[in-house]
Amino acid sequence: MHTFFALLAGLIFGIGLIIGGMSNPAKVLAFLDLAGNWDPSLALVMGGAIPVSAIAFYWAGMRRKSFLGHAMHLPGTRNLDKRLVIGGILFGIGWGLAGICPGPSLVLLGTGAWKALVFVAAMLAGMWVFEKVGK
Repeated sequence: MHTFFALLAGLIFGIGLIIGGMSNPAKVLAFLDLAGNWDPSLALVMGGAIPVSAIAFYWAGMRRKSFLGHAMHLPGTRNLDKRLVIGGILFGIGWGLAGICPGPSLVLLGTGAWKALVFVAAMLAGMWVFEKVGK
């Protein structure tokens, strides 16, 4: 049952990314191009997602177990440290260069786009490096 709901949540999230345009690198790069032909539509997508997520995280934080009876695992720390800042900078650089971030990269990978394949390979390599030397 857990696998079914995980798959269902992933499908809903992926469909939302496609409908919102978050899996389209050209649209993302146009959103990030403040000095050029700026496309503000993704700001509306994010502006709608943030309040929904905030409510969901607040509600989840009040629960000890999920609807399926599993323990809730939410982030416990809110510290702004050097590792978080460096990670955020690297994420921003990658997002700005490729127009892709981790969630939409998996959606885009499903389309067979070569750019997604390169991005996902680099993302997995970065995760591997972090596991080996980043802790």
